[in-house]
Amino acid sequence: MDGLAVGSLYALIALGYTMVYGILKFINFAHSDIFVLGAWMSYTVALCAGWPQGQPTHIANWVLFVLVAVGVAGGVYALVGRLRLGKIPSGAWTLLLVSGWGFSAAGLVLVARALFAADQKLVAGGVILLVSMLTCGVVGFSLERLAYKPLRKAPRLNVLITAIGVSLFLQNVGQLDWMFGTRPQGMPALLPDKVLATFGGTPGATAGSWDVQPIQVRLLDVIAGGTSIILMLALDRLVFHTKLGRAMRAVSFNERNAALMGIPVDKVISFTFVLGAMLAAAAGFLFGQKYSGLGQPAAAIWVLLGLKAFVAAVVGGIGNIRGAMLGGLLIGLAEMFVKAYQSPAVVDIYVFGILIFVLLVRPGGLLGRVGVEKV
Repeated sequence: MDGLAVGSLYALIALGYTMVYGILKFINFAHSDIFVLGAWMSYTVALCAGWPQGQPTHIANWVLFVLVAVGVAGGVYALVGRLRLGKIPSGAWTLLLVSGWGFSAAGLVLVARALFAADQKLVAGGVILLVSMLTCGVVGFSLERLAYKPLRKAPRLNVLITAIGVSLFLQNVGQLDWMFGTRPQGMPALLPDKVLATFGGTPGATAGSWDVQPIQVRLLDVIAGGTSIILMLALDRLVFHTKLGRAMRAVSFNERNAALMGIPVDKVISFTFVLGAMLAAAAGFLFGQKYSGLGQPAAAIWVLLGLKAFVAAVVGGIGNIRGAMLGGLLIGLAEMFVKAYQSPAVVDIYVFGILIFVLLVRPGGLLGRVGVEKV
């Protein structure tokens, strides 16, 4: 149960890595920091919405102000352009999109506050998850437009260095006092956690014996795993059974030919970043519910989690969406079995050992393919 729950979170993060690589052929090392932002944003919005009662909200005071300010700025810019030019400038459509996000997110925060007041924690948790996904989606969109789009024709090494720089930027901004700070925090319990059922178990069994221990199915694991599976199935449906997904696959195959066929390449790439960031935010929210302690944004634990998600993407086949799902579940199961039957101290040895073994035996990953380039 633990392996499936954690593996599904790894899979959600790995999907962002593999989607960006599948289209642009580079590794977005800042993606793991989007996952961290999702966890901390969930915590901040929960405080802003008034949960838990009596918790200090000094780091959450800026949330509503920023959301409303962004909304007003986008609307004013579009209105001025409309009055001066007789039409909305092309760049204003982006600001209008961000403006709509700002007002929507601010409204959802107020909805979450009303739900908390009515003691509807489960529904409020879903609203906070949605706010976190919207926020990280806009951050992913901004990073693609400001940091990666100008380097689209540059050598891959330049883009790789930029991705590392963006990662360090997000980590250090997150440590500022007016942002999230440098102190670990405890994530409020937004989802119910109780034992739904207990299966099996040998009477009188003790820890460490060969007798079968009882298996407990917890509601939190069911919600986290179920949410992850629903999101992954929705993504699979989007990519393989919709017109937009066909456009994404066309851009990943050949960007130039896709543009000649009338596909808006820039919009497809931006949407890919937004979608990957939203999935990472969902993983951050669910991770914060399963493990309530949130380390500071630059803590080593976050870096290690991002690396394991990247390992999952490579093991499953980097660039293959279904491979990322399979790799995440495999790494999660391997990690939990090693913790149970070996030692938590050697978990990382086994995880990265699996990576080395897969690269030696099947360099393209379990479901990936090794591309052959003609000279």
